Formats: sequence, C-alpha cells, structure tokens
Amino acid sequence: MSNGGFAARLYALRTGARLSQEELAQAAGVSVRALSDMERGRSLGPQRRTVQALATALCLDTTAAGELEHAAALGRPRSRRAAGPAGPAGPSADRSRTPAAPHHILGLPRDLSDFTARGPVLDRLRTLVEDLDPAHPPVAVVCGQPGLGKTAFAVHAAHSFAPHFADGQYALDLRGMDPRPTPPRDALARLLRALGTPDSAIPTTTDDRSGLLRSLLRDRRVLLLLDNAADEDQVRPLLPGHSPTLTLITSRNTLAGLESVHRPELALLRREEAVELLTRVIGPHRVRQESQAARDLADLCGHLPLAVRIAAQRLASRPGEHLAKLVAQLAEHTTRLDILQAGSLQVRAAFALSYRQLSGPTRALFRRASLAAGPDFSPQSAALLTGLPLRQAARCTQELTEAGLLQPHPTADRYRFHDLLHLFATEQLAEEDEPAHITTAQSRADLWTLRRATAAARLFDTEPHPGATPDADPDPATAPADHDQARTWLEAERAQWLAALGRAHADGLHQQVIDTAEAMHWFSDRTLHWELWAQVFQWAVDSAGALGSKRDEAIHLNYLAWAYNMCLYDHAAALTTAQTALAAARECGDQLQVGWALGYAAGALHRLGRTEESITRLREAADHLGKQTGAQSRLAELTALNTLGQHLRQAGRAREGLTIHRRSEAICRAGVPGKPQELIGLYLAVTRQHIGNDYAALHRWNDAEGPLRYALTRFEAAQMPAWSAPARLDLGIVLRHLARHQEALETLTAAHEALVGLNNPRQMEAADELHRLDSAVDVVGHSTS
Repeated sequence: MSNGGFAARLYALRTGARLSQEELAQAAGVSVRALSDMERGRSLGPQRRTVQALATALCLDTTAAGELEHAAALGRPRSRRAAGPAGPAGPSADRSRTPAAPHHILGLPRDLSDFTARGPVLDRLRTLVEDLDPAHPPVAVVCGQPGLGKTAFAVHAAHSFAPHFADGQYALDLRGMDPRPTPPRDALARLLRALGTPDSAIPTTTDDRSGLLRSLLRDRRVLLLLDNAADEDQVRPLLPGHSPTLTLITSRNTLAGLESVHRPELALLRREEAVELLTRVIGPHRVRQESQAARDLADLCGHLPLAVRIAAQRLASRPGEHLAKLVAQLAEHTTRLDILQAGSLQVRAAFALSYRQLSGPTRALFRRASLAAGPDFSPQSAALLTGLPLRQAARCTQELTEAGLLQPHPTADRYRFHDLLHLFATEQLAEEDEPAHITTAQSRADLWTLRRATAAARLFDTEPHPGATPDADPDPATAPADHDQARTWLEAERAQWLAALGRAHADGLHQQVIDTAEAMHWFSDRTLHWELWAQVFQWAVDSAGALGSKRDEAIHLNYLAWAYNMCLYDHAAALTTAQTALAAARECGDQLQVGWALGYAAGALHRLGRTEESITRLREAADHLGKQTGAQSRLAELTALNTLGQHLRQAGRAREGLTIHRRSEAICRAGVPGKPQELIGLYLAVTRQHIGNDYAALHRWNDAEGPLRYALTRFEAAQMPAWSAPARLDLGIVLRHLARHQEALETLTAAHEALVGLNNPRQMEAADELHRLDSAVDVVGHSTS
C-alpha cells in the first residue's frame, strides 16, 4: 500500500469525491466525530460494516472498496486465534491429540446457586427433553436483548437436564460478539475432540467435519450448549441430524432463519421476581428492612436481570450500605449506567457489545431514535430523525429488533426501547452526534410531524378550511384519507406531535402553534378523555398573547375553558378561564366568542353547584347569540339552548327544559345555511338525547326510549365514544325502568365499561344503576318463586 495507510486513503477518496466530512458522515450513517477520528489516524481499523458503509457512500467500485477494506484490516488488532492457521486454538488444542472424557473438555460452566425465576420456560423445555424424538432432535434458540440472562438461563437449564443426557454435556462459546466469531470449521473441531476424536481423524473440510459430528451423535444422548452464536450460518453445521440430542443455542440475534427450532421466550423479570433475585444475593434480612427500597430498586433496573444482579452484587460487596442509598443514586438517570457496574459486570459494556455490531446507518438510527417522545415510535419518526429514506429506516429498525436493541409492538409497526437501552442510546447520541446536527434532526422531524398532525386533525373539521388542501400534508401519498386513518395516526403519534407542539411554543413559532391547536378543535370533541387538551390550548393562548392577537386569545381561552370543564373536571379553573375569555372577546368585539364564553362560564357554574347563576348566564348567552347573524352563531346558540334545557331539568324543571330542547330541535330540522347536514345531524342527536332525558325526568319512560336510541345510533356512527357512552347509560336507565331487565343489563354493562375506559365521572352512576338492576331482578325473582 502506497497511500500511507487507511487514514490517508480515506481522506484522499473523500476529497476526490468533493464531499465534506459532514456530507460523507450523513451518507454513511456515521458521526462526524468518528469520521474525523478515522482521517486523523486516531481510529486505524474501523469495523468491516463501517468501511462498507463508507465505500457505498463514496460510490467505490469493487476493487477500490476492497483496497479500502484491506487498509482498514491492517489496522485492526489481530487475535491470537486469527494469527495462526485455520483450525483449533486455545489451550485445549495441544491436549486434544488423544481422546478425552466428555467432562474434561467443553464442560458446562458453573450454575448459579441464586438463579431466580424462569420456571414456566424451564418446564416447557423439560417437556421437549422428556418427549425427545431422535428423528427430530430438538433445538432451542434463546435470544433477546442484552442483559436478559440468556447464558445464565441456558447454563441452568443444561445442569437441570444433565441427568437425561448420560453421554455428555458440552458447552461451546461461539464468540458471536467478537470481531471474528469462531468459524464453524473450528467449532466442529473442538466438538469432535470433546467427543473423543483424535486430531488425525478429524476431516479437513467443514462439510466433512459436520458429517462426522452427526455420525458420532446418532446414538448418543448428548446435550450441546452453543453459547453466543453470531448467525445461522455459524450454527447450522453444528446441529445433529438423527440423534437423541438436545441443542441449546443462545444469541443476541434472533437467528430467524433457523428452521424447525423452539424459541423459549425470556421476558423481563416481574417486579416480585427481581426482588427475589435481590433477596437471594444480599439476604432476606436487608430486603425486609427496606422492602419499598427493594421494589424501587427493581423498577430503576427496569427489571432487567443483568441490572438487578449488578445492583445486588454491588450491595453484597458493601454489607453496611442501605438499599435506599443505591436507589437515590440510580434515580439520577444521567449517571444510572455509571452506577450499574460491579467489578467486571457492567450494563453499559453489555449494551456496547451489541451496538458495535451494527451497521453505520443502524447505529445512527439507534442514537437518533432516543429523541422520539412517548413510549414507542414508528419507522417514519425514526426516518425523520435520522434523515434516512423510510424503507432504509424500516430495515434498520428490523436490524435493531433482531439484535435485541429494540422491542417491537405486538400488533402495530412501532418500536420501543427498554429504559436502560434508552439511556445508553442517549449517551451515544451525546458522544457521537454534533449538537447542531441533533437540533437540525429534531426540527426536521417536528416540522413534518406538525404538518401531518394539522392536516389529519382538519379532516374532522365540519367546514372547508383554506389550509386543508391535498398538499397540506408533508407526504400526500401516505396521508390519512379518512376519519379512521386520521384518528389512528393522531392517537399513535400523540406523544410525538404534542412534544413537537411544545417545542414550537418554546421556540417562538407562535402562528404554527395557533394553527395546529385550531385544527385540533373538532378532533378534541371526539377525545374528551385526553387531558392533554388543556396543555394544547394553553400553549395557543400564550402564542396568541405573544402575537398580540386578542381574537385568537379569546378563541383559545374558550377552548381552554372547555378543556378544564370536560377533560380535567377542574371547574373553578374553567370559570376563571371563561371569564378571561369573555373579557378578551368583548375587548376585540368578537360577539361569537362572547356567546361561547358565557356558555362555558355557565357550565362551570353549574358543576360548582351554582345552578341559578348558570341558568341566568345561559339565558344571557342564548339571547346574545340569537341576535347575531351567521351560521356559527346559530351553532353556538344551539349549544347554549341545549345546555340551558339540561340545567333546567337538573334543577327539577324538566318541563321547561323540554320546551327549550324542542326549540333546539326546530332549529336543527330547519337547518343552518352553509353548514353540512352531517354537522347539523350531530347537533340534532345531542338535542334528542336531551329530549329523551327530559322525558325520563318526567317518568315518561316509553317516550324517552326513542330519542335516546336515535342519539346513541348517531354517535356510534360518527365514532364518538366520549358521546356514545353517556347516551348508552341514559338508555340503560330507561330500559331498567321499563323492566326490560336483560336488555338493560347488556346496555348498562357496556356503558359502564366504556365510561371506565374514558375515565368519565358517570362511571359511578353506571355502577349504581347496575346494582339497582340486580336488586330489581332479585325482587322479581323472589316474588315469582
């Protein structure tokens, strides 16, 4: 090589391609810092995957790519095994020229006396052993995220099942996380020697060695533990054919390509199992003395077996230290991985082994995905944060899943980090990515997410919106096309768009905040149980104030009053906010917002028990709106009239309420010029629900059923559970009074379940109605017996 080594060659190739370090780093999926280290000679021998990514980004042909890889290989440290000819290595090589007893070579590692949990998984494996069919020797693959205790489990299982395999138990570390994992040819040689084959009888080729292994195992009851496998190609030659043998394989990768294997699933420990492991290591006395601290410790370790064991070993080495002290140290998330080490056991090191095996783009996605908000994220969010095409990002998330570094959602195309892996990814982000690049990535993702959220929310708007054009969505080809798709996206990405909106507010992007919050207005009606609406509309109020827009301030103060009333049930805050909205509306002369503010204040007054004041305020609102022209005023008037009738009914004046609601019904049936029939149909459904409840208050049960069924059907068709659940409760009450017990039971049960799911205060009323129904049925049954 005449180019002065890998560093010089890489520099020459980059400058020859007229690429900056930032451009090449982005294209290859490596950090600028890492690329700079390579060109300065601080990183002489990068991994093969990194070199391949650089070669692809530089558009090198096969020859040039091979030369770059050769230069990198010269800088990598060479293991002692790699330095010699292909074949067995290590101290056992010299001893294996004569047959050895099975327990002398490749014996099982020691079992842990404090091994904890995993009973059901062991039982399923035991069934395989007891029902072993030599024609189909069982192979079990134990995989999962780093720190899950795969090797400890496999070793414990091997010791547990040893009596079933009288011809020997053998454990072989395949070194899957090493730069050069054990080649199958070498692994076969070691297994053949352990089975008593002299060196002179060991074939030369991998295929012949594999065939000899199958022959030797044909009639032997043997247990093989193949630990730390790299991939399918490494282990396939080691598997028996026809044999009474059990093979246990552990791997950080899923080895999804292995056919006809069993996959024992190791989950995270349950909290009580984690505490049990802690107890077995440090003793029951210390755990009993600080039982809550023990539980907190398990939680802070994320119930990950390695983390719990490290915490336990650390405490065992410091018998005078309180558990609460370690809990306090672990509570500081920025240093948690520093604390989780005990001697050579380190959570960070376990994670780093897997991280270093990833390709450059996949490492970049792993780091950037830690920026995503909420418990999980989609490949689209990861692509936006990484700057990768969606298809490539999807492949990277799959690679991370197979490596155990991400956990896939069971039904949706979404992924999540284990808590400790999220901390590790955040650390890598800070170490490898420039702050400016992180900010750019976050801003890119936020802008896209808010545009998609705004366009999706506007699908629920009942009026044409000037911004609701086909290109309003950042990617029209994948944009939600209807209410169902829009709601699915808005729910799944709730944490993402809410965090993006918060950052837009903090960054002073006030018009964007107002536009997004305004778009969410109609959608928020369908998700009353989301407490986040108070935050959304508070940000919009703040942004309107920052822009000096008194009208926007009045609008979003009214939305905020609604959120306090309907989502948070904070009626005192709702009253204060509505009064502030009223003042703002009067100041800017917006008569529509004056009417809404009067109505929201009345709702708060009613819920605070100030019924007469609420009725007075609602009459004022209805009169005020009735004098206004325009379709929006008619809709606001309908809301004020319906609420007024409700408050009259709840004050014991149901006949007056019915008269008011008949007035609302007449407005709905006449229609509101310029408003779609779908919207007026919803207002009519609300009005008919009130009419049904008016009849119920007057004990006109037969008259009440029809209007309530109409309302319930309409709300269900519109997919508005926050509205349909209370209507179903109202109908169930009427059915109970009509003595239609079975129908009432089904209706009230469904209503109760839905109200509980929505955290609606009427859930207690539904429970009481079910109790009354049970009592009524008992009385009827007793009287007829």
